[in-house]
Amino acid sequence: MSAFKTIDDLDTRGKRVLVRADLNVPMRDGKVSDATRIDRSLATIRDLTETGAKVIVISHFGRPKGQRSPELSLKPIAAALAEAAGQDVAFAADCIGPDAEHVIDGMADGDLALLENLRFHGAEEKNDMEFAGKLAELADIYVDDAFSCAHRAHASTEAITHLLPSAAGRLMQSELVALTDALENPDRPVAAVVGGAKISTKMEVLGHLASKVDQLIIGGGMANTFLHAQGVNVGASLCEADMADQALAVMDAAAATGCEVVLPVDATFAKEFKEGAASQSGPVNMVPADGMILDVGPASIDDLMQRLATCKTVVWNGPLGAFEISPFDTGTNAVAREAARLTKEGALLSVAGGGDTVAALANAGVADAFSYVSTAGGAFLEWLEGKTLPGVAALKSAD
Repeated sequence: MSAFKTIDDLDTRGKRVLVRADLNVPMRDGKVSDATRIDRSLATIRDLTETGAKVIVISHFGRPKGQRSPELSLKPIAAALAEAAGQDVAFAADCIGPDAEHVIDGMADGDLALLENLRFHGAEEKNDMEFAGKLAELADIYVDDAFSCAHRAHASTEAITHLLPSAAGRLMQSELVALTDALENPDRPVAAVVGGAKISTKMEVLGHLASKVDQLIIGGGMANTFLHAQGVNVGASLCEADMADQALAVMDAAAATGCEVVLPVDATFAKEFKEGAASQSGPVNMVPADGMILDVGPASIDDLMQRLATCKTVVWNGPLGAFEISPFDTGTNAVAREAARLTKEGALLSVAGGGDTVAALANAGVADAFSYVSTAGGAFLEWLEGKTLPGVAALKSAD
């Protein structure tokens, strides 16, 4: 953590602290339907208010494209934030200018405020320094607690760090520690579980992980393309036949670094993709012409559980099968629960995130049992791809 400051490194007592959170939460009938992101912001907010800081929260919401849009106002989220934080939240009808200044001028030490949607201003997504300057005028200190937005260079995540003393919030700090421990300085052996439908969306992920991990475990529809590339007939399964050469290239790259690519040895397949469809399991080279591989089979599950038992670190991105419908969630559930068990015993560091991963782990009942589960979809994937995240790089270079 020496590469960037955290809120422990700054004197926030009585200061105006601008906290970039991600409150882009799902709404239903005008109310927050899932407060996970709000709840995850509380550690930073509480630590700051307890020091007597005036905490000013900023966030985007949806894609208003630089236009004011009543349905994309953060005002309803202020009520949810107040309930979660257990204190009043003042709301400003704009994130800059007189409206914001008026609300902040009325704050006492330890108070909490929320400013209107950053993306009502087109300059936010343009990383405009003038707009960042108007945000910076509102505060003495900037805290970034939105790792999920770190893959975008926006005014509230990148430009502003050049204008105010800057630090990582608790959520950002937790994400960076978990990700560093998982891939940059891991306890080995390290396994990466990568699932999902298509390898075309995860070529960079696979290429980067092949140089970082000891075992690259591939599941879901992606595995069908790798099997096809090796000459296995996968029947009517989802398969990107035109990606066969790229799949083989991943295997060659992995072999060059000593990384073992692990594919299913058996599968559960069916003629229909629906809840409770009649299914059977068998070797991957015995899939009927009209059969669709929808999950890994029992032998593959046993193999993966034995592999986890030998690992010290696992990074998980994507399900092993069609986890949304039973019985094709069996493989994902079983392996995820074993990873959770090993984590609880202290034998495994488990970090997961991206895409359907959070939903798949929740379906298995282990979303809270991994060492760390990231809700930062795009940022998590770009980190898996080995890309530099502008929001993180800005914190590392900030004074």
